[in-house]
Amino acid sequence: MQGIIGAAALWMLTGAQDAFAHPHSFISLQSTVVVRDDQFIALKMRWTMDEITSADLLYDAGDAPPGSEIWKKLAAEVMANVLGQHYFTEVWHNGKKVKFIDRPTSYSLEEENHQAVLNFVLPLASAQPLSGQTYTFSTFDPSYYVDMSYAEDSDARLPPALASRCSLKVMTPSPGDEVLDFASSLDKADAPPEDMNLGRQFAQQVTLQCQ
Repeated sequence: MQGIIGAAALWMLTGAQDAFAHPHSFISLQSTVVVRDDQFIALKMRWTMDEITSADLLYDAGDAPPGSEIWKKLAAEVMANVLGQHYFTEVWHNGKKVKFIDRPTSYSLEEENHQAVLNFVLPLASAQPLSGQTYTFSTFDPSYYVDMSYAEDSDARLPPALASRCSLKVMTPSPGDEVLDFASSLDKADAPPEDMNLGRQFAQQVTLQCQ
């Protein structure tokens, strides 16, 4: 993999585009809070890649049936890149990062409507209390090489058991013109300064609040 920070490993795996300006790839997010014994234990993720980004993966999969060894191998390669970037995800509680287990409890790769879809469960290192608590979580590429976002607020979901006493709110930021212009100036070979936190400035934040 080339030495571009952020999501470049995933990008280089799935093929390159010649377009200028960050971002160069798009992933639509869905996430569901996973609960056990009234505690927050994981996030169930579904990431749908855009058609151009999906093309090389689908070419490599060919006519292989879902769940076959080819799909499992491709899933493992993509998942390894995601793990190398700490799932591209942060969860915060009371001003502190919530730690993750460094292996998903399950993962798979599939095709849907000519797009590659990665499904996985991101486990928290320890179960977290829900009653009276507030959590925030975001999924983003720090370099903004890949845009990772919820197409609809409803793509961040609660399990039915929490619907009556917890809420989820998706906040979409509005970066200023200076940040937008800088992102537009970056070629696919460029990487923004790490201390700029470019991807974070475009990252949606989901707030989980429970009574």
